Amino acid sequence: MDAEMQNIKKWVIFYPIYINSKKTLAEGRRINASKACENPTCAEIYDCCVHLKLPCAIESEKAYPRDFMQRGRVRVLLKREDGSLCNPAISSKLVPRHPGRTKKQEPASSSSTAVASKSGKGGKKKR
Repeated sequence: MDAEMQNIKKWVIFYPIYINSKKTLAEGRRINASKACENPTCAEIYDCCVHLKLPCAIESEKAYPRDFMQRGRVRVLLKREDGSLCNPAISSKLVPRHPGRTKKQEPASSSSTAVASKSGKGGKKKR
């Protein structure tokens, strides 16, 4: 493990913005918004990597280049130098949902009907 820790510079870098559902693709999100989570943190990503038994390290002083106010990143070792996977059960780069996150109850169904009843003035469009 010590030899792997020396080559930490070669590990995959994972910024929380990559899976933030609140960000657009232009802002740095890399996966589909439906698979992303809302405002993830480095600690949550680190917990998921530990749960998946992947070697990882948090670099809290680093910042995402496009949004330097977003601090922290996680380095993850997915493949060893010989090309074998660190955890053969994990074949993709997707991170599972963090156990500490709970799904929020959304009152969107009641608010969408209220918005639909108030829409429109009923006049002609200007040309």
